Amino acid sequence: MAERIDASTLDLQEKLVSINSVSKTVKGGRIKRFTALMVVGDGNGHVGYGLGKASEVPEAIRKGIEDAKKNMIKVSLQGSTIPHEVVGEFGAGRVLLKPASEGTGIIAGGSVRKVLEVAGIRNIRAKCLRSTNPINVVKATFEGLRALRTPEEVTRMRGISSQSVRGKTDSAPTE
Repeated sequence: MAERIDASTLDLQEKLVSINSVSKTVKGGRIKRFTALMVVGDGNGHVGYGLGKASEVPEAIRKGIEDAKKNMIKVSLQGSTIPHEVVGEFGAGRVLLKPASEGTGIIAGGSVRKVLEVAGIRNIRAKCLRSTNPINVVKATFEGLRALRTPEEVTRMRGISSQSVRGKTDSAPTE
């Protein structure tokens, strides 16, 4: 399991992804509450998401931010993009993340865009392939970001040379 990231040492940006009103029917009528899906990140590869629930919107947002700070991950970046293409899945949500060249910008839908912005990724193409439910899309995006590995991380994990990871071999091609 990865080590926990101390959110108090980071300069975090907070973004509201979605707010939803939910109600519970009880004997005396309906009880209305709110859920807020929040994303926090330092713009340098650290990002987290959280869901806050309360009877008032500001309180739900505050709880969502607290939860997001507890669920932070470190994203493997290669410059201002990601090292390789990846598909993140969670529930019915599936998100395709593709690296892009410098100057492309963030080409992504609303929920994915907010996650990528606070993570510090500035050049990427993304597509929601199935569900567009904001909670599942954010969780699928996180699964994709969690699966990213730079060539250096792969060589360290496998204990091999960096040339063999990049597809280069020391021997000459045989014909």
